Order: sequence, then C-alpha cells, then structure tokens
Amino acid sequence: MSDEPNHFVEWDDKYSVGIPLIDEQHKELIRLTNELYKNCLSRDSGVHDFFFSAIRKAMDYVKHHFSVEEKMLENVQYPRMAEHKKQHEDFILKIVDDVKNFSDGMKIAPNSFVRFLRDWILSHIAIEDKQYAAYIMDLKKHGKLDVQHTAS
Repeated sequence: MSDEPNHFVEWDDKYSVGIPLIDEQHKELIRLTNELYKNCLSRDSGVHDFFFSAIRKAMDYVKHHFSVEEKMLENVQYPRMAEHKKQHEDFILKIVDDVKNFSDGMKIAPNSFVRFLRDWILSHIAIEDKQYAAYIMDLKKHGKLDVQHTAS
C-alpha cells in the first residue's frame, strides 16, 4: 500500500457556494488539480509534455468556469463584480507567466505550481465566491431574484 494520499486536495462541503452548477465546476477544478499533482509525481520522462498538456486543459476549464461565473455575477448585478473579475484576470496572467517561464527553460517545480493552484482555488472559493453566494442568497431570500438569473 502506498504512503501517498489518493488526492492532493479533497472537496469539502464547506467550499459549497450553494449554486449547483458553480459547485460542480469547483469540484472539477479540484479534480484537475489532483490530476496534475498525480502526474507531477510521475518519474516518466514524458512528464514535461504532460505538464503542458494538463495545464492547457486546466486553463481552458478555468477560463470556461470564470466566464460562467462572471456572466452570472453580471446578471445579478453583483456590486463587487469588477474586483472579482480582476482577481480572475490576475490568476490567469500568473499562470500564463509561469508556464511561459517554464517553457523558456526557467526551473519551476511542477508540484509547487500545483500547490499554488490548490491554494488559490480554495482561498478564492472560501472567501470571494462565498461573498457573491451570500449576496445571491440574500437576493433570493428577499424575492429580488428570479431563479433564471443564477447559474443553477
């Protein structure tokens, strides 16, 4: 039996924002992070190629998720929309920059990169996404939001 955990990060219901589509997308981000981590541990000589392939796949999904989330926040006129979108943009720029540096031969440890992904995703969900979720739930509670305005 291996001493290594099955997953680098586990989904916990405390990360749920209460919007099923968004929660499912967050779970997929965690799954992709775990997949990337598992392959970073590989001693396979193809890990470099896999790293780029996995990062492209993860970034495509991140961009899709951010697009869905931002559309939902626009629909509900979330007052912190500009700040939230800026955080998404900064995250993508950081990832693109790290991947470019890696492509240019700079040494970055793939597992450090994956730890950054994990930490950013979980803190963003726990803090920022929970704030918009509370805003949306408050709108629903006071009858100011039709169900079609959310991503659920």
